[in-house]
Amino acid sequence: MRAPLAVAGYTDEVLDAVGGTLTKTERARADRFTREQDRLDFVAAHLLVRYCAAKILDMRACVLTLEQRCDRCGRPHGRPFITEAPELSVSLAHTAGYVTAAAGPGKVGVDAEHATGGQADENLVSLALTPAEAGLVGMDNRRLIRQWVRKEALVKRGELALDRLRDADLSKLPFDGRTHEWEGRHLVEWTAGTVIATAIFDEPGELQLIGG
Repeated sequence: MRAPLAVAGYTDEVLDAVGGTLTKTERARADRFTREQDRLDFVAAHLLVRYCAAKILDMRACVLTLEQRCDRCGRPHGRPFITEAPELSVSLAHTAGYVTAAAGPGKVGVDAEHATGGQADENLVSLALTPAEAGLVGMDNRRLIRQWVRKEALVKRGELALDRLRDADLSKLPFDGRTHEWEGRHLVEWTAGTVIATAIFDEPGELQLIGG
């Protein structure tokens, strides 16, 4: 199995570059979106995570089945997995025209969010950041969102809960650079226009960007 991998790109470029088909369940979920951009983001992210897993497994993406099953209610949402390779962890995220996916052994989590310049939301700061983190972020919104996506990636790894984001103190991590290590976890981070993204792996990972 190859090293952990994160793949990302703008939705239209991913749809042009990555082929494949969705399951009947995924198509039904996609059809429930009322906004066309949201539907396209969902489709692109679900195709991209197959592409990412196929790269790791050295298989064709078209033979891989992505499933999601909630541990509480049994419905098709929650942490995704590849039916044909349950030993491989996968994660995906999408945000208004941009999608990303990650795959690798052990625990995997990825998140992406748009972030404008300007002042940070004080309510979000108090919800998500420890005092040490808040001191470093100040009122910088992009720094706040960088910490937010890091914590969302930890949530997707199953290591943090959305209502306990302050349990993780990431104040020792810098705000710039592509790769970081934090308490045995390996981060790959990047930006694309206003998008800020983070993938977190158990071992050093790689990043592939789709399109320009």
